[in-house]
Amino acid sequence: MTEEKKNRYKFETLCVHAGHDVLETKTISPPIYQSVAYPFESAEYAAKLFRYEIEGHMYGRMDNPTNKMFEERLAAVELTDKALATSSGMAAEFVACLRLLEKGDNFVTAGKIYGGSNRLFSQTFPKMGFEAIFVYEPDNIDIWVESINEKTRFLYVETPSNPNLFIGDIASLAKLAHENEIPLIVDNTVASPALQQPVVLGADIIVHSATKFLSGNATCISGVVAGSADYIDKIREIEYRNIGPSLSPFNSWLLLLGMETLSLRMAKHCENAQAIAEFLENHSKVVSVNYPGLKSHPQYELAKKQMKGFSALLSFVTKGELTDTKNVIDAFNLIIHTGHLGTTKTLATHPAFTTHQQLSREERLAIDIPDTMIRLSVGIEDVNDLIEDIDRALVKI
Repeated sequence: MTEEKKNRYKFETLCVHAGHDVLETKTISPPIYQSVAYPFESAEYAAKLFRYEIEGHMYGRMDNPTNKMFEERLAAVELTDKALATSSGMAAEFVACLRLLEKGDNFVTAGKIYGGSNRLFSQTFPKMGFEAIFVYEPDNIDIWVESINEKTRFLYVETPSNPNLFIGDIASLAKLAHENEIPLIVDNTVASPALQQPVVLGADIIVHSATKFLSGNATCISGVVAGSADYIDKIREIEYRNIGPSLSPFNSWLLLLGMETLSLRMAKHCENAQAIAEFLENHSKVVSVNYPGLKSHPQYELAKKQMKGFSALLSFVTKGELTDTKNVIDAFNLIIHTGHLGTTKTLATHPAFTTHQQLSREERLAIDIPDTMIRLSVGIEDVNDLIEDIDRALVKI
């Protein structure tokens, strides 16, 4: 799709059409190019390809026509020049950060982030000579300011965060980053571009676990990083080529199909999650609820300002002890207990002992994840069926 067409069409249309030229492929649905290599027109053409002087397809580890369709569609809806599909969300995060870092550098990140991101930043990156400076009160912009020094290469925020639903002030963080001549990276997984386009608020680089809402049906592990043309081209030429975190063409095809219904799904996710959050907030067996759509949420006004909806993810803290929380999870009938989010089915997770179990109890409490927290990724089922299932389970306390 040309830049002219990208600028002409609205979000929902881009989710269906961007990246795929039906007249070029002669197919209504995007084709799967299940090939690891591509024929070269000439020796000189091949040489130019491998020198990155022209665009084309060299080898499946670096590029693929089906992957390119997904990349163009994601870039169109995230309002960036380009995007790069990766084998997982963690792979996207890894190459996005690695491109900006040299040995001895640091970056500043919100402390309230996904557990896997925390361990990438706190365990793996130090082995490579990079330091992550964590801000454990990420709503306080002054702490961000104080954390930046001459070796800081970027700021990083996940908003909304998993599982405590912290909302980062993207515009303020982008302003701070640019004042220090560094970029802001935003993990937009939980919101998806249907609800939040960080570039509009000043962000420079976007990462997704495409496994989640972009897919929407839990069928493919995948990730994507989006940004300027120069930034994405450099990652493809160096980090992506050298490390090899390429995405299967079949998974890109699944993502292309999933994105066609992104807006419809996210609207239903938001509607159901809002109703369940309100139900839980008034339940006698619940201590607190984390959901940006509730007026009790500390960043409710900010969420309203920078998001078009509050997404499917919420978490709540039960009364009682750890055993009570486990009993509630075990009592779910319709809701599925698993370590995932962002699919059409409603899922429950016990963060302290699954997604964030690699953190110590003290570390978890520092980012507001008590042992009695349950995370829900609310699906698109009938909301009354879901509320009945939750209410029945809470009786176990």
